[in-house]
Amino acid sequence: MKSQIYNDIHLSELDSGIPKMLPPEAEKKMKCWIRSRHLICSGNFFIFETVDSSALDRFFACVSALGGTVISVNPIGKIWMGNHRQVILYQAKASLYVPCHQLKHYWLKYGGFRTRFDRQP
Repeated sequence: MKSQIYNDIHLSELDSGIPKMLPPEAEKKMKCWIRSRHLICSGNFFIFETVDSSALDRFFACVSALGGTVISVNPIGKIWMGNHRQVILYQAKASLYVPCHQLKHYWLKYGGFRTRFDRQP
């Protein structure tokens, strides 16, 4: 769908092509990302890391369905997948407007403070 590098595209241009999603489905996907350590909470922001650009599109749809805003998307480096292949690691930062959102409580119970791609031991 969108296989371009996201730092060359304005986020407002991405919003027009995002498929709509219902809030219960969006919350279910985000809870799955919390359990798999792709999504963490840092202060008032949710930080999503992935190597899959189509997962970024799904994250945008989830955040917009829950009434939030994607603030930034940055390629933060390359990681090795196997011995001979490097892929780009993307980090998206989003804000949900509701201060006591249910996802934050879910993250406190099932999430972690580091994503699965952190290089710290």
